[in-house]
Amino acid sequence: MTSIFGDFSQVNDHLFISSARAVTVTNLQKNRITYVVNVTREIPILHIKDIQFYKIPIDDSLSANLYPYFDIVADNIYEEYKKGGKILVHCIAGASRSATLCIAYLMKYQKMSLKEAFHFLKSHRPVVRPNTNFFNQLVKYEEKLFGRTSVKMVEVQSLGQDCLIPDVYKEECKGYVWLASIKNYLSGKK
Repeated sequence: MTSIFGDFSQVNDHLFISSARAVTVTNLQKNRITYVVNVTREIPILHIKDIQFYKIPIDDSLSANLYPYFDIVADNIYEEYKKGGKILVHCIAGASRSATLCIAYLMKYQKMSLKEAFHFLKSHRPVVRPNTNFFNQLVKYEEKLFGRTSVKMVEVQSLGQDCLIPDVYKEECKGYVWLASIKNYLSGKK
């Protein structure tokens, strides 16, 4: 049995998401991938015949800006799909950066709300968890696309106003002790 980090997660008939570890020639060929979006600084682009690669050298950080890539990547995925291609989006873990771009695609071309797209993607890859910075960018993107938002950034009561998370994470975070350490880290109190 392969782990979720060692294999691709199929989102629909043409879109896949994975960790960097899963990006092997065997997996690419087995899933008939024709286009790969690599959302890492660390992992080089592979050069494989008949597969196009697009690299976004960005970190999974609270200051990184993926927003400018939402339309570019969504449009590229859609164009490849229209040609009959299959697309893989990957980052290091297949949880934050790649998930953010997949969610943007699902919103733009599958007309899903942010909340629907998040839950849909998470149902196909349970480790999906865009960082709060990327989630905030997705909230803004949803407002741009639909003129409304389905997800709100909310305060974690025990941590104060400076620790906002998407409301879809709130249930998961109840009682997490590690949230206090995140708040301390963000405020410089290591």
